Amino acid sequence: MSDAPRYAPARAFPPYAFLPGRDPHPSGDPAGHSFGHVAEVAPAPHPADAWRTNEDYLFGADLYNHGYLWEAHESWEGIWHPTKKTDPVQADFLQGLIQCAAATLKVPMEQPKGLERLAEAGTARLERVARAAGSPYMGLDVWEFLTAFRAFAKSAPRSIDGRPPIELD
Repeated sequence: MSDAPRYAPARAFPPYAFLPGRDPHPSGDPAGHSFGHVAEVAPAPHPADAWRTNEDYLFGADLYNHGYLWEAHESWEGIWHPTKKTDPVQADFLQGLIQCAAATLKVPMEQPKGLERLAEAGTARLERVARAAGSPYMGLDVWEFLTAFRAFAKSAPRSIDGRPPIELD
């Protein structure tokens, strides 16, 4: 999805999209693209309605849209942890995105059961968010995304290219 818009254009993509079993682990292997990188400050909770200024959320969307699935998961996970204590709906939303990215990563890993399980869990969370907080949420048309993601997961994809993009408005 190289033609996808960038939401955090000042942040550079890593040199490679990590695929477990193929590449050096980004932070755990000395050859990894993020080895030795330490976050300067742990992210603080960021209100859902201020999503346009949440650089980690926006960069996670960029990473996902451009095929850096493990890295998107990591970007969103960093902001998911502090929201678990302050905003359960936002935490569910972020965990749903994390699970959808992880589900998509199962495609090149040739793990269809993992794709199925994670897609089911992630879209169920996103559906709860849409029912509780409405759609769009944090700039994403949640209903549209989860419907498209469910169709993608059920299509027995052989490539990540058919995954629905995260389009924020």
